[in-house]
Amino acid sequence: MLYNELFNIDGRVALVTGGTRGLGFTAALTLAQAGAYVAICGRSAEEATESASVIAKKSGKKCIGVKADVADEKSVDELFETVISKLGNVDILHCSAGINIRKPISELEVADWDSVMSINTRGAFLCARKVIPTMRERKWGRVVFYASMLSYVSIAGRAAYSSSKAALLGLTRTLALETAPDGVCVNAVCPGPFVTPMNQTINQDESVQREFLRKLPIGRWGNPDELRGLLLYLSSPACSFMTGSGVVIDGGWTAQ
Repeated sequence: MLYNELFNIDGRVALVTGGTRGLGFTAALTLAQAGAYVAICGRSAEEATESASVIAKKSGKKCIGVKADVADEKSVDELFETVISKLGNVDILHCSAGINIRKPISELEVADWDSVMSINTRGAFLCARKVIPTMRERKWGRVVFYASMLSYVSIAGRAAYSSSKAALLGLTRTLALETAPDGVCVNAVCPGPFVTPMNQTINQDESVQREFLRKLPIGRWGNPDELRGLLLYLSSPACSFMTGSGVVIDGGWTAQ
């Protein structure tokens, strides 16, 4: 296979949940610029539409924004109906939607736990369950879950988030085993500290910032653009022999 064919997703249809900002927006823009038709979803219809317009303008490819709650089964059904009616069957799914509630367990409410698990883990499950059957029928598909370096290690105050992201690795491995004979590759990207809106509160706390930098051998936080090559690879024909993996990209944090 020629180099330009390895990463060719021209004409494929991609859905990125949580694609209105942060790493999800980076993924959506990357896939669109690589030739895919892209749908993004978020909990705000206005934000989804605005972000989709930016992606379409920068890429020259059709991109639509859809309001959806990935933790709600009916909303997920409606999301996929909309995407299929406007773009066609989904070939590439990126489950980027996620939240983080930072509290010690003595202060963590059951509602906090449920909120994190519902969006981060239940949402990924609902979306994958919806799209995988048609991928298997067509004998091609790419599913990328957004886990975390905290799937492997943790930080105090991250009980819900770390648990939700560790669960995604189990889901990744199981679905990879179920779909491998059908040309579907299921993997997880496990980012470390990247400069995104989710991490804004940490970036504004100088003492926490210093502690994070002390744990980063590379000496700085990641720029979302530094994820683009990996995200494209996991979405492309080049990924045909890789499935069931969690790929850590964390500036060396977990190497210690």
